[in-house]
Amino acid sequence: MLRDPFVDEEFEPDLMWFIGAFNVYDREETRGVELEVYDPNKETDRVELIKKYSLNLGCLSYRHKLVLLESLADKLNDKGFDFQILFDIDEDLASSWPRGEWYELQSPREFFQDVYTLAQKLWKEELDKARLEDRSTW
Repeated sequence: MLRDPFVDEEFEPDLMWFIGAFNVYDREETRGVELEVYDPNKETDRVELIKKYSLNLGCLSYRHKLVLLESLADKLNDKGFDFQILFDIDEDLASSWPRGEWYELQSPREFFQDVYTLAQKLWKEELDKARLEDRSTW
């Protein structure tokens, strides 16, 4: 069974792994300033954001990345899956996005489709390595 890299539990492929880096709560003056120059609705900015932040998951092994990407593929194939809900922040939680655009993306599904497409390219060798392994040994 694949274990979570931080706690001794089974790894849950939560899509927040891809957008958690954009949470600027209590980091508005650092990460917030860094991110506010980007518009996640603009394709060129979105690609840069995804490459620099969403896919920069050094804490995850190649196995975790495969499981996470497979989970994303399942959600993308589900036409009824609401990707906007991932960007909705409960007012009781200590979380916030860098700018207003993050709260109401024009197409949250498109954002995650871009994550998937770019991950397939940037993580190709790691994904291939994981696919060749016997998962029962994880």
